[in-house]
Amino acid sequence: MGLSDRARGVLLDLDGTLFDTAPDLIGSLNRLRGEHGLPPLPAADLANSVGHGSVPMIARGFNLDPADRHFEPLRQRFLELYHERLSEETRPYEGMEEALSTLEATGIPWGIVTNKPGWLTRPLISALGYDNRPVCLVTGDDIARRKPHPHQVLEGARRLGLPPSACLVVGDAERDIRAGRRAGTLTLAALYGYLSGDDRAERWGADGLIGHPLELLRWVAPSSVPAAEPLAV
Repeated sequence: MGLSDRARGVLLDLDGTLFDTAPDLIGSLNRLRGEHGLPPLPAADLANSVGHGSVPMIARGFNLDPADRHFEPLRQRFLELYHERLSEETRPYEGMEEALSTLEATGIPWGIVTNKPGWLTRPLISALGYDNRPVCLVTGDDIARRKPHPHQVLEGARRLGLPPSACLVVGDAERDIRAGRRAGTLTLAALYGYLSGDDRAERWGADGLIGHPLELLRWVAPSSVPAAEPLAV
């Protein structure tokens, strides 16, 4: 890959890419199960659902169809419990802090594009000390259509002040790669994230596969200009 082929900005998914949020998500679900007299589930039993939001987690955790009348009250209580412990065990993935510091030091703006709603995302990044670091933050309730639609990625690129073709999208789910491809960005599938045994990341059409956050640095070009000033998020 030549220097001219590399990205000048990076857009990261949050759960399973930037932060390992699984311990707090699983802990919240097991607390909910405890409220209903059920034993905790091992993390391995939730591997296929933890990266895909509250609906599959409740479906798996309670063996319920989303159409069941008990489903939505359980989901809402799960979100309440998760909000209470957003950052107890959640941490950036090993190597991610070094990768972000390198981007910042070399003038490469980075941002977050996540389907997670803002009322959960903003307090989480604040609790972990990331308030003023991403140049942009696009959450699941900022844009009418979420990933795999390209709208969030397009908005993220706009806030970075770059054309989509100059951006790199990094994510651990097929929806991240599809959104990036539809928006016209470079894409990397994060194999260290929440992939299940059924996932075939090599079939998602990503430009590359990475097994560690530091590998994303191979896909960006150091800039001679300062990173853009953050826009309102």
